[in-house]
Parts: sequence; structure tokens; C-alpha cells
Amino acid sequence: MRYFDAHTHVNFAAYEVDREETIVRAREAGVGMNVVGTQIDTSLAAVEVARAHDDVWATIGLHPIHTSKSYHDTKELGPSFAPSSHKATEGKEGDEGFMSRGEVFNSAVYEALGRDQKVIAIGECGLDYFRLEENTKDVQKNAFIEQIELANKLQKPLMLHIRPALQSLGVGGNAYNDALEILKEHAKVKGDVHFFAGDWATAKKFLDFGFTLSFTGVLTFTQDYDEVVRNAPLDMLLSETDAPYITPIPFRGKRNESAHIPLVVRRISEIRGQDFDKVAFQIMENARRVFQISTIA
Repeated sequence: MRYFDAHTHVNFAAYEVDREETIVRAREAGVGMNVVGTQIDTSLAAVEVARAHDDVWATIGLHPIHTSKSYHDTKELGPSFAPSSHKATEGKEGDEGFMSRGEVFNSAVYEALGRDQKVIAIGECGLDYFRLEENTKDVQKNAFIEQIELANKLQKPLMLHIRPALQSLGVGGNAYNDALEILKEHAKVKGDVHFFAGDWATAKKFLDFGFTLSFTGVLTFTQDYDEVVRNAPLDMLLSETDAPYITPIPFRGKRNESAHIPLVVRRISEIRGQDFDKVAFQIMENARRVFQISTIA
């Protein structure tokens, strides 16, 4: 491995037809990957994929939007998703997205799964205020704390999902500040802030607390995060795709995949004005350190 995709979803329905081919393309590009679950079904799938490949690992957890009745994307769960642990989903097959029942975090089930040697982190967990209804804040917070406690118990890092509210809604407050307060009170482990989308002042708070920041192909088509990428210590940055989303230039409009990680790393090196090989090497070393895979080739 020369590169590492710290956050990808090759376990999603979007890869149902060509999952193995996608993993092979990543391997040919020198990219190892961390396949991230978003609820119990995709977490189980992530571990299954990881077990089958030496250069693939898994993260398991409950995404904050899945803690209550919420919008779902068919790229994630498929058009007819109806897990046995949930009541029937609402929505019609073929819809672009649909609503489904929330999952109650089952710590015992996730703990058993999390003890698998291919599981390298807990998440993606955190706070998502983007479509937040005020009465779901406590549900998200409680599920987040439970997952932090599980990470503490298993001594595995956290994979954080933190998404601010739409400014026009004015609901929920500051998701980054709220998440950091919870982490400071409960977390005994560190981890990564997936798809960091805050400003430099916010970034510095998480960096000072010992969390890395990961960035996607969004860097290839916006300069919104350049200040953070430029100012953060190189040894605190990770690369990710968040595939199948956030496809970098020149592949915009197509499904994303881990084989595109070199484009993200190159853009990081350009923003920082540093040698590409140096940046690529350090980001790979960061992934080995954060996810405790330093002894694995």
C-alpha cells in the first residue's frame, strides 16, 4: 500500500454489481481501504468485505442520521432495504431516497462485531444537524456517547461524522462544538474527523485534542477547505473518498471509488506546496498510526 482511503463505503448497495472489481482497481492503484458501516447491516457488510481482503479493514457503528426516522439514499441501502431489526421502510422501490425507521444502538451486538481483528475503528458516529429536528438531538447525543464508550472499551479509535445545520434552518446549534464537548467528557481514545468541513479555528480545536482530519475529492473542486489543509500539521491529515460520493475532478458525475485516492493526495500536496511523494508517504504513515495497522504491509 502506498495510499489509504480512510473512509469509503464499498459495502453500500451502489457497488452491488462490481464490488470485487472496485477493490481490485484500488489495489492496482496502491490503495488500502477502511470500509465504514453506517448501521448494523452495513457494518456487518463492512466486516464481511474486510475479512475477504488483506488490504481492506472495517469500521462499525451507527451514523447519527440512522438513530431516528430519517432520509436515506438508495446508493447506501438500496431501493428496497428492510432490515429484520427494523419495521418496514417507507418509500417506493426506485425512489431516489426514502424514509426509514431509526435504529436503537445495541452495544452488545456492536461490541461482539467490534472485537473482530479486521475492525479498526468505531463509527461513523457523531452529530448530524443538517436535517435535524430539535427532538432528535438527545437521541443522537446518547447514541454518540454509547459508541464512544464502546471505543473506550475496545481501545479502538473513533470515526467521527459531524455535520453542521443548514444556516437557513437555525436548528441545533454548532455541531462541531457540541461534539467536542461530548468527546472531552467521555472519550479516552482519539480518532479521525471524517470529511472535515469546518473553519481553521474549529479544526485547531480538534487537532489540539488529538484528532486527525480527513479530506475528500471535494478539494479538487472547491477552495473552501484550503486554509485548513494548508495550516494543519502534515502528520494530522488523512485522505478519504467517502465513496460512492464526492467524486473528484476529472471524474465528477460518476460514482466515486478508492482508486481515486491519489488525486486527493496530490491535491493536498498542491495546496500545501509540498512534494507529492513526501505527502503521500506521511499520510500513509498517519493512517497506520491512527488505525493501529503499522505492522501490516
